[in-house]
Amino acid sequence: MRLLVTGGAGFIGSNYVHHVLANSDDSVTVLDALTYAGNLENLRDVESDPRYAFVHADITDRAAVLAAMDGHDAVVHFAAESHVDRSIASPDEFVRTNCDGTNVMCDVARTVGVERFLHISTDEVYGSIEEGSFTETDPLGPRSPYSASKAGSDLIALSYHTTYGLPVVVTRSSNNFGPYQFPEKVIPLFVTNLLEGKKVPLYGDGLNVRDWCYVMDNCTAVDLVLRTGTTGEIYNIGAGNEVTNRELTERILALCGHGDEMVERVADRLGHDRRYSVDTAKVEALGWRPARELGEALEETVAWYRDHPAWWQPLKSGR
Repeated sequence: MRLLVTGGAGFIGSNYVHHVLANSDDSVTVLDALTYAGNLENLRDVESDPRYAFVHADITDRAAVLAAMDGHDAVVHFAAESHVDRSIASPDEFVRTNCDGTNVMCDVARTVGVERFLHISTDEVYGSIEEGSFTETDPLGPRSPYSASKAGSDLIALSYHTTYGLPVVVTRSSNNFGPYQFPEKVIPLFVTNLLEGKKVPLYGDGLNVRDWCYVMDNCTAVDLVLRTGTTGEIYNIGAGNEVTNRELTERILALCGHGDEMVERVADRLGHDRRYSVDTAKVEALGWRPARELGEALEETVAWYRDHPAWWQPLKSGR
């Protein structure tokens, strides 16, 4: 199969490209605009693979997307603006990339006749939940410009299935972590700060709850949905690793050999969702289970950032 992977130079996208090339005979074309979170260093070890190709383009550029997508069997659409704090400060680019870009991707996909279009989304589209877990049929309640733009992009993609018959499937995953994650997100930010001897900023009371999924577990679920999921359907992906931000911070501090003296309490994020949780029975029915335990995967992730300062130091310094 010939896959076009948008955002494939980003965090989850590059891990997915590694997964596909290591576990299949498929060919992969990465389409990426190489904004601040896109980094070809993430793909350096596969650039000599004859099954890999790279196209530098923006998903809102219809002509470039058409040229890149033609001849591919399937699209895996990771490309998105994805940081909540940035969306609060600059919402326009989130709507442009996530909504306008997804519309272009879907419209070109129906034009060239791709056999499968997998849209990658987030559990944040559901909003916050005090008890229980969201299922795929629950109403959406996004509470930030980021999550609202992703909810909009979900609906755009699904509308192309209903209106035009585009073979769309959607995944909504919980928080991912692992190698190659840009150090603005909480785990790589905290780890790299501690490696530099800097304090870590903890929002509010630290009791917000997230489910942490190791990135390669998410990638195996995404690939399974691509190949066996039912078109027109949505699949939640989560690892059952719900912890408070405070507990996550304590785990990272311990792995980096520090204590509470390295925690700096900061004002809470505007509209900060209290708890995310998704029901994963539907993707588990396809045969998926997370393979990595949180403690083990977190320890491995800390070790990766400790061993790869040449990757993250230029990103934090702006070089």
